[in-house]
Amino acid sequence: MDQRNFEREPTLYGEFTLTSNRKVRYSVNLTERDLIVQRLTSAPVGRNKVVLSMKDCLGCRAYREDDNADPAAYLAVYFYPLKRRWTSSGVLRQRVEQCFRLASLQDPCANLDEAEKWARAVRERSARQQQFRDGELMSHLPRPCRMMLLVNPQSGKGQALTLYNNHIQRMLNEAGVIHTLVITERQNHARDMMKEVDLSQWDALVIMSGDGLLYEVINGLLERSDWEEAIRTPLGILPGGSGNALAASVHHYSGASPLSSEELLVSCGFLLCKGLVSRMDLVSIHLSSSPRLFSFLSLAWGFVADVDIESEKYRHVGAARFTVGTLVRLASLRVYKGRLAYLPASKECNNEEGLQNNMRVHCNNQASSQTPASLLCRPSGDGHNTFHNSCHSNNSLKVRRAESTASRSATKGLPGPPDSLLPPLDQPLPSNWVVVQEEDFVLMLAMYQSHLAEDLLAAPDATLDDGVIHLFYVKAGISRTALLRLFLAMEKGAHLATNCQHLVHTKVRALRLEPYSPKGIITVDGEVVEYGPVQAEVHRGLSRLITG
Repeated sequence: MDQRNFEREPTLYGEFTLTSNRKVRYSVNLTERDLIVQRLTSAPVGRNKVVLSMKDCLGCRAYREDDNADPAAYLAVYFYPLKRRWTSSGVLRQRVEQCFRLASLQDPCANLDEAEKWARAVRERSARQQQFRDGELMSHLPRPCRMMLLVNPQSGKGQALTLYNNHIQRMLNEAGVIHTLVITERQNHARDMMKEVDLSQWDALVIMSGDGLLYEVINGLLERSDWEEAIRTPLGILPGGSGNALAASVHHYSGASPLSSEELLVSCGFLLCKGLVSRMDLVSIHLSSSPRLFSFLSLAWGFVADVDIESEKYRHVGAARFTVGTLVRLASLRVYKGRLAYLPASKECNNEEGLQNNMRVHCNNQASSQTPASLLCRPSGDGHNTFHNSCHSNNSLKVRRAESTASRSATKGLPGPPDSLLPPLDQPLPSNWVVVQEEDFVLMLAMYQSHLAEDLLAAPDATLDDGVIHLFYVKAGISRTALLRLFLAMEKGAHLATNCQHLVHTKVRALRLEPYSPKGIITVDGEVVEYGPVQAEVHRGLSRLITG
């Protein structure tokens, strides 16, 4: 249906009392966009008027009380509008409930029918306000929706279950979402469960934890024989751990101002209940002897990986553990030796890949006067904070595909999508890859989402399915002060504007890292993996994420 046709829906009008005060009557107008509540008094119009946007409506229900002597029906509408904080700048979602008593008729069934008519209209108009984003029709979860909600009770400060009881359970009930709570009991519990679970019972799988539990779920789904269907199951994320990077990214993509802790949880809960589904990139990770892994967030080596793992001892302080870990590691700054190479990204190649996979392609760039010839690849190993374009003619694309045949055969027998860009780890790289000249690093960080933690906007221009890996590396020689300044700037995504000569940022489709030292730490989505050579390739829009 054309979005403009929605405006033709008639306004519903009624006069009701509030459950909290049966003596005062209110006029209630439901338009396509708003619920307008006006107290019927002699006061000037507008003084007692409340306007609530249907975009902020989480749910609605009609019901009768248990008292048979009361013929009235009740209509409860739940909103989570953005409101300014009392004590600081910024806005956050705060719960507003409007509960009306409908008692115009003596027949209890007639009153309930009227309340249910209003409830249906509220739900339909609320849903329509969310169907379009940037003028594009979005897919959404069915209603009623059946969710499996996995909670790791040990994540973060060990408060995940308490947060569920205090916030999420009520929000899901208000939205009419049917959910089953599953409490994980051990490491890889969720991964093992995903390999066997009957996914036809669920419309979505929701994780309330840090990022580690989602890592388990995704890899469990991709280890199934029916992985192609399984990985399309919509996934949801609620912050319940220390890092909460993907939850912070989803909140950031919604256009809202930064939040943390329980305020972030309420925002993500609201987006989850809205049920809009977007595509999300996954990255295939190859290690020397371990099975192939899939990553949704990051691949890290050096300073960032060390801080992530070494700060586990400070888990009791929650998200502040990363700040403490950063200061500790700065005090004994290390240099990490290795060889880094990557395949530069190109807009044309990304679009081609997205179309081949029958996926929606986002166009975030304005029309350019540059011709295709002016964007031909010019590999460079020393560009700072630059986007290296890498376009190819049809002939060179054929060459690249031929070069990647060995990679396809290496992954052909494995569950999950085949990799088309990666040669085996023991084989040389194709000629169109860029080899970084430096071999002494402070860190290497590959990001596919915007946030590395709640308060670290590491890749500010990343989107869920842009089809690229945002590669950052810091060369040796940077001072402790300059490195600290980078991480402080990263809190607001301003680190790329610092013009640090040791920081390099580029967008790539694949990468390979070969550490020279026999010992160290490499993390994938914050989880320690086998140390040694590693390579990665992005698969555009492979999974589905609930983004509201």
